[in-house]
Amino acid sequence: MAPLPYVRVALLVGFSVFLTIVLGFGLPTALSFLARCCGYPDASVTECVVAVYLVFVVYVAMPRLPRGTVKIEGKAVFITGCDSGFGHALAKHLHKKGFIVFAGCLFTEDGDGAKELKEMHSERMKVLQLDVCSEEQVAEAAEFVKANLEDSGKAGLWALVNNAGVSTFGEVEFTSMETYKQVSEVNLWGTIRITKALLPLIRRTKGRVVNLASMYGRMGNALRSPYCISKYGVEAFTDCLRYEMKPWGVKVSLIEPGNFVAATGILSRDLVAATADKLWREAPPVVQEDYGKSHFEQHMALMRSYCGSGQRDVAPVLEDITDAIVSQRPFTRYNPMEPHWWIRMQVMTHLPAAISDRLYF
Repeated sequence: MAPLPYVRVALLVGFSVFLTIVLGFGLPTALSFLARCCGYPDASVTECVVAVYLVFVVYVAMPRLPRGTVKIEGKAVFITGCDSGFGHALAKHLHKKGFIVFAGCLFTEDGDGAKELKEMHSERMKVLQLDVCSEEQVAEAAEFVKANLEDSGKAGLWALVNNAGVSTFGEVEFTSMETYKQVSEVNLWGTIRITKALLPLIRRTKGRVVNLASMYGRMGNALRSPYCISKYGVEAFTDCLRYEMKPWGVKVSLIEPGNFVAATGILSRDLVAATADKLWREAPPVVQEDYGKSHFEQHMALMRSYCGSGQRDVAPVLEDITDAIVSQRPFTRYNPMEPHWWIRMQVMTHLPAAISDRLYF
């Protein structure tokens, strides 16, 4: 049997050849048939093929067209998870653009991220304590926002960015129920909790809700079930909220980042080692025996290989979030990710699972 990587290469090449043949012969024939049905001569098929290709090029290669921008002055944005990563960078980015920023941090007393934001000594940068898992802290945060908005009796909040999140890894049989609950408590229920608390203020301004999901909110992966489950939930919640908020004029968008491990430092070798030790130590004896230490170590080596991988600059994510906040017609979904991840996401969400599974697993 051929090694799996060679099988994948052969399948990808074969699929490319098949697609080329279909587009080369099948598309003109189909367009010719449609042209005849519509009463047009066959000669127009060539133009149709060119038009289809141009649409594809425009969709893939053309820069984002301006769609109008809102006035920033006096507008306030609430961001969760500002201790580090995307949230911390976004707080500084939006402050620089002129927004009033409410930066929710988990560690406001001794956290470096909160300290750095406080040391800006700006009236437009308001750092507050926020654990999205705490009903009490979320309620206090909502009251803090109301009290610090201009004309708090009538003014509203322009945008909420649900960024706070945690990640972990592990095969299903090695992952405890407690871990599943902890990850979803932050990523999913935390998003819902803070959204419900601040939504009345967002509706007043016909503002924006921007939720950070992930490419793993659209496609699953081995070793990532706790994270994928929580992000799939964020996707579903965001879609439902978008439908409900349309009559109110509130725009709801999803950001689906790709691999930004190198930029955020969310995964380190020390973290992988600590998580691996916990997974093996807490696994039932029957699981340890059936899987074996060799299998387990092979998968942990795979996770270590991800450390330092991916994009090294968070700018694409910041730009997409900013567009969702300031554009008069924001997109439903934004995909800041490397091309190969974008292609994989399209394959896994649009082709039959029998094909995508064979290509990637």
